[in-house]
Amino acid sequence: MTATATEVVVAHGVGGSTDLPIPLTYALVGGVWALILTFAIVAVAWRSPKFDPANPGRALPTWVTTMVDSPILRSIIAAVALLATMWVGVAAIWGPQDAGNALPGSFYVLLWVGLVAASVIVGPIWRVISPVRTVWHLLGGRRVQDPQRPYPAGWGYWPAAAGLFSFVWLELASPDPGSLTAIKVWILSYAAAMLLGARIFGSRWFARADPFEVYSVAVSRLAPFRRNLETGRVVVGSPIDHLPTMPIRPGTVAVMAVLLGSTAFDSFSQFKGFRDFVDRHAAAVPFVGDAGGGSALRTAGLLLFVAVVGVTFSGAARATGGVTRAQRRELPGRLAHCLIPIIVGYVFAHYLSYLVERGQETVVRLADPLARGWHLFGLDSGDVVYALSMNPALLWAVKVAFVVAGHVVGVIAAHDQALRVIPVGHQLTGQLTMMAVMVAYTLTGLYLLFGG
Repeated sequence: MTATATEVVVAHGVGGSTDLPIPLTYALVGGVWALILTFAIVAVAWRSPKFDPANPGRALPTWVTTMVDSPILRSIIAAVALLATMWVGVAAIWGPQDAGNALPGSFYVLLWVGLVAASVIVGPIWRVISPVRTVWHLLGGRRVQDPQRPYPAGWGYWPAAAGLFSFVWLELASPDPGSLTAIKVWILSYAAAMLLGARIFGSRWFARADPFEVYSVAVSRLAPFRRNLETGRVVVGSPIDHLPTMPIRPGTVAVMAVLLGSTAFDSFSQFKGFRDFVDRHAAAVPFVGDAGGGSALRTAGLLLFVAVVGVTFSGAARATGGVTRAQRRELPGRLAHCLIPIIVGYVFAHYLSYLVERGQETVVRLADPLARGWHLFGLDSGDVVYALSMNPALLWAVKVAFVVAGHVVGVIAAHDQALRVIPVGHQLTGQLTMMAVMVAYTLTGLYLLFGG
């Protein structure tokens, strides 16, 4: 996730398969068997749908809903988030223009990875803390009753998918992911696109096109808290009941493919063989020079990984007998929510040490944004704890657990949904292709995490 190989090792905490306490082969075989056994058990014992999106959940005390819905509290949270964004902006513009700047850590760690953790815990929080939404409200957007034109239904989540791809491209395939200028240009472009789109289409633009909001909404389907649509109260319940409520719109599978494919490519791009390939052939790419050639090759690799996820998942979802042609076209969207646990599992497996340790470093830098020797809140670089990096066996176990658990939950969710959408007589055989794809994802994910 950072520019140099040394920084990558620090970021991910485990240098490679030589750090594993058991052979990589055992990890691969164990992960696959866990998945196969899960499928075998649910296929035999799980003959009717058990997860209910309409499950009302257990209502929390009324004061919880009152507090969550409080306009004053929401305004305070939004204002704090906006002030924090401005603080990062001060660091980005007037802070040290080198690796000591807090912007890259705030952008790639606290925002990208921290948003997943926060959304899985409390729900789609980006709707409340989004700085562009807050600015839009301050500019009078909340008072606009009728947008200039309705948001095209056919666009669905495609703008968000494009925005997510632009983010992961900047991080993984651009000539210099750590460039402060590149990050600033991306942020300004994002803000301009969001505000212009909201000016034309109203607030629905944020819900469909904001990459961070769509990302937050997707992973929040695993949060224990949600809203009872009938009573409006905040309830707590099984995340698996909540998982199928992910809206089915054009571009849903594309969003999942970008998130899962980019994380897999991040691991693959750290392989020495791939780095050597890029170094050897970058100059052969015409018209763009060495840096541009390397970026072009990494971009091709990133596109390939995203395309493979999208094609294999869609193909597996469509490979179901006993359905009409129209139903077959709908199956990828109706099963797309099954990828959410896998995405969350990969994100935590891949970036956990990055979030915990680089996140601490970033907070320390934000305590001294201008590098003038400040120690706001008493924070100092010596306060950073590298517990995960210092315990590779523990980190390895956590990584494997997240990957396997994500796939197991994904298989269970896919089976339960299959019982709803696949006709009787095809409910078992209709899942075999999807099961094969899940096994392939597990093998690939574990190998990419540890095999390099």
